Amino acid sequence: MVERDIENVTVLGAGSMGHGIAELAAIAGYDVVVRDIEEELVADGLEEVEWSLGKLEEKGKLDDSADEVRARMTGETDLAAAVADADLVVEAIPENLELKRDTFAEVDDHAPEHAILASNTSGLSITKIGAATDRPEQVVGTHFFNPPVKMDLVEVVHGEQTSQATLDAAHAFVADLGKRAIDVKRDVHGFIVNNVMLPFIEEGAWMLADGDATVQQADAAMVYQRGYPMGPFELADYTGIDIAYHFREDTDLDSPPTIAEKVEADDLGKKTGRGFYDWEADGPDYEPGDGEGFDTLRVEARMVNEAARLVGNDVATPDDIDLGSRLGARFPEGVCRLGDQLGLDAVLDKLETLHEETGADRFAPADYLVELVDDGKTGVDAGEGFHDYRGDGPYQYLNKSLDDRGVLEIEFDRPERLNAFSETMFGEVEQALANADPDEVSCVVFSGAGEDAFSSGADITGFMTSEPTELMDVDETIRAIDEFERPTLARIDGFCLGAGFEIALACDLRVATEDSSLGAPEINLGLIPGGGGTQRLTRIVGEGRAKELVFRGEQISAERAADWGLLNRAVPAEEFDDAVAEFVDDLANGPKTALKVAKRVIDDGQDASLDTGLDVESQGFGLLTTTDDMVEGVTAFRDDREPEFER
Repeated sequence: MVERDIENVTVLGAGSMGHGIAELAAIAGYDVVVRDIEEELVADGLEEVEWSLGKLEEKGKLDDSADEVRARMTGETDLAAAVADADLVVEAIPENLELKRDTFAEVDDHAPEHAILASNTSGLSITKIGAATDRPEQVVGTHFFNPPVKMDLVEVVHGEQTSQATLDAAHAFVADLGKRAIDVKRDVHGFIVNNVMLPFIEEGAWMLADGDATVQQADAAMVYQRGYPMGPFELADYTGIDIAYHFREDTDLDSPPTIAEKVEADDLGKKTGRGFYDWEADGPDYEPGDGEGFDTLRVEARMVNEAARLVGNDVATPDDIDLGSRLGARFPEGVCRLGDQLGLDAVLDKLETLHEETGADRFAPADYLVELVDDGKTGVDAGEGFHDYRGDGPYQYLNKSLDDRGVLEIEFDRPERLNAFSETMFGEVEQALANADPDEVSCVVFSGAGEDAFSSGADITGFMTSEPTELMDVDETIRAIDEFERPTLARIDGFCLGAGFEIALACDLRVATEDSSLGAPEINLGLIPGGGGTQRLTRIVGEGRAKELVFRGEQISAERAADWGLLNRAVPAEEFDDAVAEFVDDLANGPKTALKVAKRVIDDGQDASLDTGLDVESQGFGLLTTTDDMVEGVTAFRDDREPEFER
């Protein structure tokens, strides 16, 4: 393969997936050709792109103007002309293997020798598609999720002959688009996400067919007891019941009869107006109490079993399965982490019981699952399962790093839910701080992944599944932030609401972009702040303003928050990184002992009388006069140089 950077991208297909991928590429700075078989189809696709770019520009989501991005895109109907200068061709045509093979063979005849050919198929064989060309080593799967502009995940699929150079280029391209890639290391039908998501839909449908559940019971249980954004039947209707049905056509397993019947009647869900629910009437009609008696473990055990099959067959890593579960299927937990939390021994026991009772192949335990349990690796409680819990991490929702200055950065990494906190996520923050050695840390910086939120609060749907005693643990996490002995800083860009707001209040310093918004909206849900928000807020802004924020549940601008003393700085977005860096530099280069004492004295003094606070301050001052840092500080002042405090 000739080494060459990707500059020119051709997208085949101007439908919702094709024009979405083309838009992403143009936003990222690539020159893009959109090709379809008719001029009208091309025009319609580009018109959709123009509308989308306009909306993104209105929201400040584009670095270039919408007109500049659109100028990088052209339309074409002639395939040879469309691919003539392409460095990368992304196919996004209907999901038909022979049609894709014919298209790739034709592209192979006309595209430059160095061009990479990628398919957006959601489950067809990349190996078979690549075999239609004379360059199978340059054929790769790039499965985007719908809609591509909003969904963060791309499955990068290895064909049997795909070269490492092609895979590296595909990963670099996906990263350049601002998306996150997971590796499908073996070319299996359905890849990763579909294989762990389909059992969620199918097992509910089997239970309906067996008379073990109703539609409303299954959906209510999985949403209100287990925290999924949709139940199996609502999800089937939303994605299209025929999608689940046709997925099984190329496998050894049958579709549940309740799904087959809907397909035969052309009741395919929301897109036809009727499926398991009547979408022309009220749509989903389940209530929280409807889920009583539903066997949620039966559904989740099948999902975990499929994850074990993927890991055991070297299709994917547990980390990639978990990321795909969250970003692609929108599950509240990664499926491997879910299995570890349930207990893999409990999962295996459930599968073996169902397999013995029914004889159904879908319950046959995966060899890798049996192997893990036999080795005693049964999950979180055992210290090992799919993941190893015996050290620092693993973290599903955090990115944690410590630099050579002692700056500990903790990034909340759940952008698909605006970094909303689940119980697991709260626990990971507490664990990250507990595993941090204060002697190695100069300060802690908290931030949120993505472009929209520091944290939008607690994942309320998930918390509806919790016991009141479990919810009390939330304050323990926020206390851990408040009581960490090194200075802490909240780096706020976007929404900072609810639990995210309480985390920011627990930090010593808060810096935000001017476009950020802050608030305690819990009252709108019939709640009050539950992580110390009422108390810390009152101490910062006073009783009147605290009551205004809590009683009214409104979001306030960063500018007002700064005026009220909630923020140390509110700065324009273009100045944000520099403003945060100035704070961090002072904390990282400052005297660690003095900063530790200053934090303790200020915090303790708030709850003491003035005389007591002055005594504590005096004791701290006296202690610091005996330190080497004090000597260095005085010497540096006398020598008119910057002090070099002990690290």
